[in-house]
Amino acid sequence: MSATTLTYTTLQQDVRRYLERGATLASDAIVYEQIPRLINLAERRIARELKVQGFINVVSGALTEGQSVYDKPDRWRDTISINVGVGAGNNTRKTLFTRDYEYVRSYWPNSEETEEPIFYCDYDYNHWLIAPTPDEAYPFEVLYYELPPLLNDEQQTNWLTEYAPQLLLYGTLLEATPFLKNDDRIPVWQTMYDRSAAMLNGEDLAKILDRSAVRKEA
Repeated sequence: MSATTLTYTTLQQDVRRYLERGATLASDAIVYEQIPRLINLAERRIARELKVQGFINVVSGALTEGQSVYDKPDRWRDTISINVGVGAGNNTRKTLFTRDYEYVRSYWPNSEETEEPIFYCDYDYNHWLIAPTPDEAYPFEVLYYELPPLLNDEQQTNWLTEYAPQLLLYGTLLEATPFLKNDDRIPVWQTMYDRSAAMLNGEDLAKILDRSAVRKEA
């Protein structure tokens, strides 16, 4: 870790300096104790508002024969895609189609009947529903957006501290202004937050365009 990398500890110090409040527990206990909560609120806000490459995670495993409902990973925010391995040796990847719950239930009303899966949907916030119910243990791979591990005294860094420190700082300051009833600062921190978010989104768009571009030798 380089000396300039933002950490949970240095972020708290930066926020106190920007706010000019909560420098010590003895001098301003309410603000001092609130800053960790404001940081976590900012992390959740950023994960909710932005869908960038840094928030993408992948999990893999195997479906269970006869089981149609599956747990989502911890800190799941939104599903990008689910694919399963089919064919000889389960080496051919087949992307499942996403549908709403009613469609999936109507298509496969009897969950005890089994066949090769075609669809998935959100069963609730913590589970997916797969249909048809798998007739064997197909290997699967899920790409999804996650909430990064929240910062605390043990978790000093995450993707945001390493790759989007300005966004995290301005997001925390933006969360702090209503708490401090300092509404005149909201436009300032909102502008800085929006600018940092736009830059991050722009970088991701450039990656997408670059990946899809056709390159030709000169």
